Amino acid sequence: MLKISSPLLRHPLGVALLVILSFGILTAAWATEKPREVFVLTATGSINPGLAEFILEGIKNAEKVQAEALVIALDTPGGLDTSMRQIVQGILNAKVPVVVYVHPRGGRAASAGLMITLAGHVAAMTPGTNIGAAHPVALGAQKMDKEMAAKVVNDMVAYVRSLATERGRNADWAEKAVRESVSISANEAQKLKVVDVLADDIPDLLKKIDGRTVRLNQTSHILKTAQAIVIPVEEGLRHRVLRHLADPNIAMILMMIGLAGLYFELSHPGAILPGVLGGICLLLAFYAFQTLPVNFIGIMLIALAFIFFLLEIYVTSYGMLSIAGIVSLTLGVLMLYQTEGTGVRVSLTVLVTTVAAVSAFFVAISSLAVRAQLRKPITGTAGLVGERGVTLADLNPDGRVLVHGEYWDAVAEEFIPQGEQVEVVKVKNLQVVVRRITKN
Repeated sequence: MLKISSPLLRHPLGVALLVILSFGILTAAWATEKPREVFVLTATGSINPGLAEFILEGIKNAEKVQAEALVIALDTPGGLDTSMRQIVQGILNAKVPVVVYVHPRGGRAASAGLMITLAGHVAAMTPGTNIGAAHPVALGAQKMDKEMAAKVVNDMVAYVRSLATERGRNADWAEKAVRESVSISANEAQKLKVVDVLADDIPDLLKKIDGRTVRLNQTSHILKTAQAIVIPVEEGLRHRVLRHLADPNIAMILMMIGLAGLYFELSHPGAILPGVLGGICLLLAFYAFQTLPVNFIGIMLIALAFIFFLLEIYVTSYGMLSIAGIVSLTLGVLMLYQTEGTGVRVSLTVLVTTVAAVSAFFVAISSLAVRAQLRKPITGTAGLVGERGVTLADLNPDGRVLVHGEYWDAVAEEFIPQGEQVEVVKVKNLQVVVRRITKN
């Protein structure tokens, strides 16, 4: 240990030496300090189990390396209440600051996205984005009476107010967003103290939140993000699959493929593969439907179209059942999702292409089945009718003939001499009824 005598400290050179040594020690400490890291996670699409798992895993990974912060770049129309609560709970109990950033321009934090934004230690938005419209919406065939609807709304109001109060944000406006489904722009959100910061992009965001004090697990934490290293958080294969399954277009296509596969299996028993693939696609579609605002009537119309196409095989309708199936399928797809207040809808291009392709498939298979039923039999006794042969002896009226390479007992309504060409009229009790072929 270096010992400096008190007389040295009284001398100006001694003081200068001490300052230089202290500065050198501090510089060396700063040089060896680990660079601060900020994880950036992109969360787009509906709030569903796949996205919730991705965000929660991102929080855990940020905690493991003691990151300076985790930024969630959010753009969502909303989603499942259960998945939203999982995400919010993960943010509230995170051991690293979580910055929820509504991004990019044109994005939104609607419905469940509002709660996630309010839960962040820092709430930020990009100019050109919006937030709000958080009134609860029932999914699928669920119907709520007035009393139940009031309970759901009041529960959500209490939840959103507690989040806003916890983070020191505008609880009154948050309640209004739930009760009246109001939505505001990024500039208005900052003025009303719904969010804390407006930033053009991630680098701008990190500069603006640098030095901000946040409350982290009952303690104060000062963010140091200006010089932090940005580390993008990539989705794994599992998360990508689960997230894409919740896409309304993919969910609809999976349902169409599933129905087409089962239809092919029922119309051509024993094919196996189409039935297996159809069953898998239907199960995946039903998984996706639990995360989307599905209209029960739309599903029933699509199922009815499937029944119409199936009946076309067994009922002679001259194409009327196929037309009814196409109409029912089109209406079902149009009504499949409850678009009001959710923004969830099928792309027009996907809708037209899918309906046209599936309808053509069903009609083609139905046509093949009908043609097979109407085709003249080519095997068995029924296949002999119309075949030509030659008499092996005089038919007077009984005798024997050679037809289709086989010897048959035959009977005719007139005398037919040996060696004459004959045609089979019908088969009766292993005996063919023939007639003479008139020569022109």
